[in-house]
Amino acid sequence: MILIFGGAYQGKLDYAKENYNIEDKEICFCTRDKMPDLSKKVIYGLENFVYGCVIGNVEAKDYLEENIEKLADKIIIVSDISQGIVPMDAVERAWREMNGRTLLYLGKKADSVIRIFCGLEHRIK
Repeated sequence: MILIFGGAYQGKLDYAKENYNIEDKEICFCTRDKMPDLSKKVIYGLENFVYGCVIGNVEAKDYLEENIEKLADKIIIVSDISQGIVPMDAVERAWREMNGRTLLYLGKKADSVIRIFCGLEHRIK
């Protein structure tokens, strides 16, 4: 598994497309209202799925843990929402915390972890 993370609009998807020859049909664009399509090569915008888990009172990490075998050959792209001021809204705070737990889990399981900042890669693992 390859985990690509970074801030919003930093070029994470463009980086994946350019470096791993990804076509749009191979990408699952995560939403807040349904489980990601794990048959796709790329799971993009995982933070949206995590938000839906917060609303549904489900731990995103548990779902990913149950499906870890299906993620072994995937590229997972997620926005790091841990920077900046801690939100006052309880749901936004819970989303930020759950997204952090999810990134911790995926970072440990991933073969490669790449941070994208200003379109530039920084290999962490």
